[in-house]
Amino acid sequence: MATTRIETAPGLSPLWHEGRGPLAILPPLLFRDRRPWLAILVGWLLTIVGSIALSTAIDHFVPGNPGPDLGDTSGPVKLFLVAGFSPVVETLIMAGVLSLLLRWLSGWQAVLASSALWGIAHSLASPWWGAVIWWPFLIFSTLYVTWRPRGFWWAVGVVVAVHVLQNLFPAILLVMGD
Repeated sequence: MATTRIETAPGLSPLWHEGRGPLAILPPLLFRDRRPWLAILVGWLLTIVGSIALSTAIDHFVPGNPGPDLGDTSGPVKLFLVAGFSPVVETLIMAGVLSLLLRWLSGWQAVLASSALWGIAHSLASPWWGAVIWWPFLIFSTLYVTWRPRGFWWAVGVVVAVHVLQNLFPAILLVMGD
């Protein structure tokens, strides 16, 4: 007689065992460290849809607000800076900040603080830009905290992949606008 084995869904990553606070409204998949490709796909869909919605709303209420100024560089350089260099550097900085925040805060508190700090930092370059940027960094920070127990490079790799995908479309638009 054959027995059927029923497997339960993978549990939450260890840093979420204390709770997810207000982040519990996000899809449960973001808090599981089992399928990196799926985390990257869902993370990217959440970041891009949220960013488009926020930027559309801001453009509706504050038309003509300037985006970030990337200077007088060539299209290929802009593409590299926005979709290659920036995601790697910002993810490494975010990892350091989250490592410090996690010493004093729970996972969800560290994620909220990290996304707020990134929103403020991007607002320094362009005031309304930070209002759009906090959302992707909320997802990036959530993914980092989720994947960090698997290893530093796992966490950085998942976040960099989502971040590159998030920045790729705007980078292509920048290059095409040149």
